[in-house]
Amino acid sequence: MSPSNKLTLSCHEIQETKLLSTVCSILLAQGNKKAAASAVGQRVIKLLEGRLPEGENSRHLLPLLSQVISVFPASLTEDQTNVVNKRMVDWLRYASVQQGVAQPSGGFFSTPRARQPGPVTEVDGSIATDFFTVLSVGQHYTEDQWLNMQAFSMLRKWLLCYGGEGTGSPNSDDRSEVEGSVMSMVSATSTSSRLLPPKERLREKAFEYCQRLVEQSNRRALRKPDGDLQKACLIEAVTIMDIICRQDSSYVYRTLSCLKILHGRISRDLTYARTLLPIAQFFLNHSETAAVDSEAVYKHLFTRIPAQLFHSPMLAFEFIQFCRDNLKVFTENFSIFRQSFPNLFKFLAWNSPSLILEFMDLLPALLDPDTAIEMLHLLLDLPCLAAALDVQLRSASASASERAACDPAVKPSSCLEAFRHPLYRSSFQYLLRIEAAPGDSPERLAPLRQLLGSVANSPRVIQCAETVPVLLQLFFNTAAEFADKLLINQLVLVLLERSDQLCELPAFKADVHRVLSSQLLLLCRLHPSLVVELSKELLEFSGTVGNIQNKEDVYTYVVWAIGEYMSVSYDKRCTVEQINRFFEALEAMLFEITQLRPAASGPPSSPRVITVLMTTLTKLASRSQDLIPRVSLFLTKMRAFVQHPATASVYSEQDSEEILTRASELTNLLKMPSVAQFMLTPMAEAAGAWSQRDAHAALPATMKMVSRLMEQGAGFVPG
Repeated sequence: MSPSNKLTLSCHEIQETKLLSTVCSILLAQGNKKAAASAVGQRVIKLLEGRLPEGENSRHLLPLLSQVISVFPASLTEDQTNVVNKRMVDWLRYASVQQGVAQPSGGFFSTPRARQPGPVTEVDGSIATDFFTVLSVGQHYTEDQWLNMQAFSMLRKWLLCYGGEGTGSPNSDDRSEVEGSVMSMVSATSTSSRLLPPKERLREKAFEYCQRLVEQSNRRALRKPDGDLQKACLIEAVTIMDIICRQDSSYVYRTLSCLKILHGRISRDLTYARTLLPIAQFFLNHSETAAVDSEAVYKHLFTRIPAQLFHSPMLAFEFIQFCRDNLKVFTENFSIFRQSFPNLFKFLAWNSPSLILEFMDLLPALLDPDTAIEMLHLLLDLPCLAAALDVQLRSASASASERAACDPAVKPSSCLEAFRHPLYRSSFQYLLRIEAAPGDSPERLAPLRQLLGSVANSPRVIQCAETVPVLLQLFFNTAAEFADKLLINQLVLVLLERSDQLCELPAFKADVHRVLSSQLLLLCRLHPSLVVELSKELLEFSGTVGNIQNKEDVYTYVVWAIGEYMSVSYDKRCTVEQINRFFEALEAMLFEITQLRPAASGPPSSPRVITVLMTTLTKLASRSQDLIPRVSLFLTKMRAFVQHPATASVYSEQDSEEILTRASELTNLLKMPSVAQFMLTPMAEAAGAWSQRDAHAALPATMKMVSRLMEQGAGFVPG
């Protein structure tokens, strides 16, 4: 900002283009950007309309114009845009094809006679026989050649801003369809291009320029920088051609034949992979108009590119952005999109931190009932996928001796050896698959997970692992919107099975267990009958002591779900025999973790597990009242357990108090079986309110109140 109100900047009288550029940059950075952009735009257009003073040039004006239309596109009138359209036609199409003259250094030995400049050349060294473009090569460039390059660099932005019908003249909107079609025919004929309005003429010359770039990209560049420039210009040219076709459909067929040939030429060359994206975008936008089946283009794109170029950060970002921009079209019309989700996840596994936000948009579109189970497995194996991709890259760059065939009889000593070992080959192939394979069994990855544990501590694998909990949460939230009862049961089975089959990263396991635990409750609320339908699997899981030690979170929530939903209130198929089997299994678990051990070993489980087990046993006993004496006897023993020196040395006073309080509440409640059954077995229609209780099995406040009343008036309690 100006240091004084008396000191103001103005661009209205400035004739020097370089000074104008400096002043306008300051004006555009100040508070009222729209007013500044309008003033700058007016001044730039006025200078472009007239003849510049001697020694001045337009090279400083185009960057200013680009800034103006970025800040405030509406600042230019139709007449002003036509001025720019005419100038851009001249700059793009009629730049000199002779090289510029070297500027004399002014030194003592500078030659008074400079050699006449020769013609510009193509990137392969041959003399250019067509008009100048950004891919034309010279030792020095003339002023109009620099403007040619600048005009091309801002052409896309200009066409998007002012090339559509919305910015045309009011009269052009009133033309009949016949007149419009005649105009399209005229614009398709370059010999009549001078008869066209400025906007249509710029469109025609821009199309010719892009066609010339496509032709120039077919030449073999003598220098690597020129080859890189070819690829960059090809991407821009195809993108601009797509924009032109969207603004005028008469260009579609000319572009279609051009891009078909181009795609056939570059599709096998991975160095042109980024160019395939704008080509695919063109077919998405115009294949219906041109009545062309372009599915082969998308199949090649989704199957080959991610598998081979997942390690390219720029391509990964552009590829995922391309998918995001076309989600609706892909999900509604092309099955290859969802089928290729294992391939797309390679981008995420390798570039996790930079792509996590993009995949938050992508994952819900990739997820459907057919891909849900396989995708859940893949998310849980994402760190292993990152490790496998690393091994794949290292194997591709290994020396001949390292690539020597492995002896099938010898167990591999490293991941690199395992990658080529027959025993692990099919596992690697499944993990690195390019399309969904719902019929294959993920169990084959179990030995591979253990082997890849040796590289689990690499920074890339750790970064990848940190993204999994967030994506898991999104996965379950999305699946909950469409999952039927069968799919929910399958998800729960995967949850139980995979809770101990994860990448060997302690922090990763803890985070995943936390997410899986919370999502188990979500699935149970959606389909409470799953506890009855999966009783065999849940009984096996809850009756395994190792699950308490290795995955306490998951185990705790499974036990809570059993106590909450194993009831005829939720499923009429629930039987007393099922309740008794669960009771016996959980009673054995509680006995196992609370039996008194030597002080050195200490109790194996947290107070939370103990209180949840006590509460679940009480709930089950309230529904099969023959079990009440057994659980009551067990609860009375908890005081001796807590007060034993072996326990007191491990649990804090607060932990011990929590166990005793819960045991006391449950004991008091069981003295009134009918009340216990009412308090601990909510009706299914009240599940919404009851589901708000603490998932760690804290009892409702009403039950605690009953417990206090019973303690105060024990003489009135029957029996």
